[in-house]
Amino acid sequence: MDVDYPYLAKPYHGAKKGRGSMTKIKIWSEETFPLEMHKVRIVQKLTLPPVTRRLEAITAAGNNTFLLRNQDIFLDMLTDSGVNAMSDRQQAAMLLADDSYAGSETYFRLEQKVQELFGFKHFLPAHQGRACEHLLAQVLVQPDMIVPMNVHFTTTKAHIILRGGQVVELTCAEGMQVNSRHPFKGNIDVEQLEDLIEKEGRERIAFVRMEAGGNLLGGQPFSLANLRAVRRVCDQYQLLLVLDASLLADNLYFIKQREQECAGLSIRAITQQIAALCDVFYFSGRKLGCARGGGVCLRDDSLFAQLRELVPLYEGFLTYGGMSVREMEAMTVGLEETMDEDMISHGPEFIRYMVEQLAARGIPVVTPAGGLGCHLDAAAFLPQVNQAQYPAGALAAALYLASGIRGMERGTLSEQRDQHGREVFSPLELVRLALPRRVFTLSQIKYAIDRIHWLYENRQLIGGLTFTEEPQNLRFFFGRLQPTSDWQTALAAKFQHDLGPF
Repeated sequence: MDVDYPYLAKPYHGAKKGRGSMTKIKIWSEETFPLEMHKVRIVQKLTLPPVTRRLEAITAAGNNTFLLRNQDIFLDMLTDSGVNAMSDRQQAAMLLADDSYAGSETYFRLEQKVQELFGFKHFLPAHQGRACEHLLAQVLVQPDMIVPMNVHFTTTKAHIILRGGQVVELTCAEGMQVNSRHPFKGNIDVEQLEDLIEKEGRERIAFVRMEAGGNLLGGQPFSLANLRAVRRVCDQYQLLLVLDASLLADNLYFIKQREQECAGLSIRAITQQIAALCDVFYFSGRKLGCARGGGVCLRDDSLFAQLRELVPLYEGFLTYGGMSVREMEAMTVGLEETMDEDMISHGPEFIRYMVEQLAARGIPVVTPAGGLGCHLDAAAFLPQVNQAQYPAGALAAALYLASGIRGMERGTLSEQRDQHGREVFSPLELVRLALPRRVFTLSQIKYAIDRIHWLYENRQLIGGLTFTEEPQNLRFFFGRLQPTSDWQTALAAKFQHDLGPF
């Protein structure tokens, strides 16, 4: 399905809202670019270390960008989790927090806002999204059970496997295509879902999971129509439908932009329709709401009672769930701000600009532009690097060398070996350059584009990586690797020759 997206342009007389996107104005030059609908009032100083220091830093970090120290990073595009900019209203709300251990009014304000926006009867707070996954896996997943989903996330899969369960990804065919014009590459293949349930039996299905803004697919959304179809299957087989809504803000933006039937709906109305289709709705507030925390929303009294017993055990008392009450106040405001079309369009518009600029230079990126960040196609970027030598990890390390930008590997390195110790090769080898909401300026995005362009022109210098220290679980967080040759020294020397120390 081909789609056309409204962008910056026309009309001239004053600012006017486009369909579900940032305010649009006419500009004098030919170039179009996203316009921030906020002003910066608090700043943090950045440093750009020279390439010689960057080489030392990535070596000391074992070529794992997670292990870099922030003092050695210029632009941190590792993640959007917990690093989004708070608004002035969020900052102000934090001063109103009720510090009571139990029965805090802060909790009740958050609960009321969650119920207002999402319509669920019950809400349980937790310290972040993976804590919600842990609670749900503890209650819903038994050994030999299956969890079908549109796309897995690393921690989700790990929690299910630790419980003896199995993840089955049923991503639509377009989701595995790096370059496409399909607007909803995060859709689940509904026919495959029905076939799986018929083959395995509904009693083996723990629940059906949908992820808003498929993280490992390049932030690609699902459609409201697809979610409705999944709901019908769950009703037919009496299965729970669980939504990971951490990247819901981006998914809401894309539904309004790309799904014709939703063009005239408000973001609030689309949110309510999505939530109404789900039995369980959980999220990381580090993404949704721009604060540090999370929560699980439920309808069923029995399931709520089972999960409630685990919250004080693993998270904290029921009215704070491991969260700071200050963060809870900020989340309450942040969830309401998510209903603002200007707020939720900022990230996708900046990402789209970056993707289009890179693609115009012939640089392989995931298209169409999704949420969360710009995703480089490492397999196409580095065809000379064998997949067993982690091309996405190598490209992330090379990009840091060439720019001081920290991105995240989202490929084979983010998988884990099977029970026999064999490598599990990812169908996609991506480097994610996350754009936290309301954080970076357009000039910083242009700097990133320039350095990626230089790196692409010198891609033949980049080689692979091999493990020197490989954890069994979630190895991408703290594993260490080394280059398979002296390619990093050669790349740093070429950079210094072409561009100088910085």
